[in-house]
Amino acid sequence: MARAFLVVMDSVGIGGAPDAAAFFNGTLPDTGANTVAHIAEHCARGLANEGREGPLLLPHLDRLGLGRAVHLASGAVAPGLGREPTGTWGVATEVSPGKDTPSGHWELAGLPVPWQWHHFTETQKSFPPEVIARVCELAETDGILGNCHASGTEIIEKHGVEHVSSGRPICYTSADSVFQIAAHEGAFGLERLLSLCADLAPMLHDMKVGRVIARPFIGSSEEGFQRTRNRRDFAIRPPAAVLTNWVQDAGRKVYAIGKIGDIFSMEGIDEVRKGKDQELMGHLNDLVATGEDGSLTFANFVEFDSEFGHRRDVSGYARALEWFDGEIGALREQLREGDLLILTADHGNDPTWRGTDHTRERVPVLLAGAGAGRLGHIGFQDVANLVARHLGVTPPIS
Repeated sequence: MARAFLVVMDSVGIGGAPDAAAFFNGTLPDTGANTVAHIAEHCARGLANEGREGPLLLPHLDRLGLGRAVHLASGAVAPGLGREPTGTWGVATEVSPGKDTPSGHWELAGLPVPWQWHHFTETQKSFPPEVIARVCELAETDGILGNCHASGTEIIEKHGVEHVSSGRPICYTSADSVFQIAAHEGAFGLERLLSLCADLAPMLHDMKVGRVIARPFIGSSEEGFQRTRNRRDFAIRPPAAVLTNWVQDAGRKVYAIGKIGDIFSMEGIDEVRKGKDQELMGHLNDLVATGEDGSLTFANFVEFDSEFGHRRDVSGYARALEWFDGEIGALREQLREGDLLILTADHGNDPTWRGTDHTRERVPVLLAGAGAGRLGHIGFQDVANLVARHLGVTPPIS
């Protein structure tokens, strides 16, 4: 029986979104953002040589059609990408009114977001009094720290010492629909932080804030502070059945790799495997080797976005893409007859762009196991239908 592997390369956009002018980094629109093409251009010009050197080398992704997808999406020619595809390839355009993680993933799983997300738009004093009061009530503290838009690494450096001494949680947000709470695993307590976020989440979800995110860290004023891998996202539950439900309801096994379990609030998911991207690739290889017939593996590789896109690190993003390309080349050799591997993305995060937020872009859809062909332009939710058809699963009638 056929198996499917749906892999989201978080933020690996290819430009060309028709509504990019309606999305912003600060006060400037995302018009012209193109994550893959701009990285390739920087590499070709010798502007991305930290830890790597020369043109962007993605032979396996390009043979699946990445270069052709970039050109179809945006008209751009990405230097070094342009091989004749041996896979099936296309370009997906999002309709959901957001360039965030839940919007992209929900729509890829067949469910465009049916509402406008709530955003905390003020960069300072970002949160309303009732939200702050609820945090203080749940945390049993006399106040919070932060209350602003901030980088997660910078804000723990700024407030870490005061947090440890006062016990006040560090609360911050970004251009995404999120409420993030950072707290020290020792001084505040990891379980206390997770409980705080879980108990706060219903109030924020009622406001249509997409995620409450626990951001634990460790360290001291002498050693510095570092975030740990114990992050937890408390996301709004999808309001209707998604791809994972369709597959599970058909009696098939559904595996989630990376953030997928959090993004979908465990809807339709049997087993979760987490870790950093290198560990996640190990999990993906293991499921290619051992996953049951008829199963779906849904994976997210987040570090393109979290480590390099938001930090506008072009060299780091290029290194990550080249590592991923090599791993996918090896993984393809292990696929069984009848398997389908789909590589796509949820939004852009152009590291050459102004600001630090996601960029509104189209995304590639690259298929291995379906022969050579051209999908052309499709919608995000068509990706879910590709998976469903391959697995012989019928989506519910809406």
